[in-house]
Amino acid sequence: MRLNCIVVDDSSLQRNIITKLVEKHPNLHLIGDFSNAIEAKAYMNLHNVDLVFLDIEMPVINGFDFVDGLQIKPQIIFITAKADYAIKAFDYNATDYLQKPLAVNRFNTSIKRAMNLYLLKSESPAEYVEHIFIKCNLKKLKIFTAKIKWIEAFGDYVRVITEDDSNLVLSTMKSFENELSKDKFLRVHKSYIINIDKVKSINGRFAEIGITKIPLSRQKKENLVKALAFN
Repeated sequence: MRLNCIVVDDSSLQRNIITKLVEKHPNLHLIGDFSNAIEAKAYMNLHNVDLVFLDIEMPVINGFDFVDGLQIKPQIIFITAKADYAIKAFDYNATDYLQKPLAVNRFNTSIKRAMNLYLLKSESPAEYVEHIFIKCNLKKLKIFTAKIKWIEAFGDYVRVITEDDSNLVLSTMKSFENELSKDKFLRVHKSYIINIDKVKSINGRFAEIGITKIPLSRQKKENLVKALAFN
């Protein structure tokens, strides 16, 4: 088994060093290398990428901003000359953080970690593979979308209610609506997005999720009925 990899680094010298390490590793398959985040993102929109070797300090769009802009996030191994970014890198749920110049043994250890994570996800139930990241209390939290019950507008914030807890996020409903699967999530009111799989019943005015009644707008109710395949 091999992971599909790309390398993103604005330095041609460093990019060449990383690509050679990738090409020599039996568990990695290099499918592209890019000098900037814009080209890399365009490529990722069309190809399946399992692992990204990503420089942090790049012009125009740095490594962190690049990850923030990805809808589907593969594993990320950050590579930089500075140790100062290490804590922030792991806030981004990075697989690993490598410092330049790269040591072969340390590189191989990092790939072993990436392989273990890949195998772990492959063995997990499908519903606990799809996830999003939310920013809450200066941290990034990984939320499995299958556990989300509903999302609710809360002033300038959005409240994400899951099976385990709820979190306030400085964001917009539109942002969440664009990020979540339209097959599983539906905007049923200007202030509510619900997980269709969590709906217990509906009536003229509400959708019930557990003991909570979620208000339905008149236009959105028809869309929910179709999604639930009610007759």
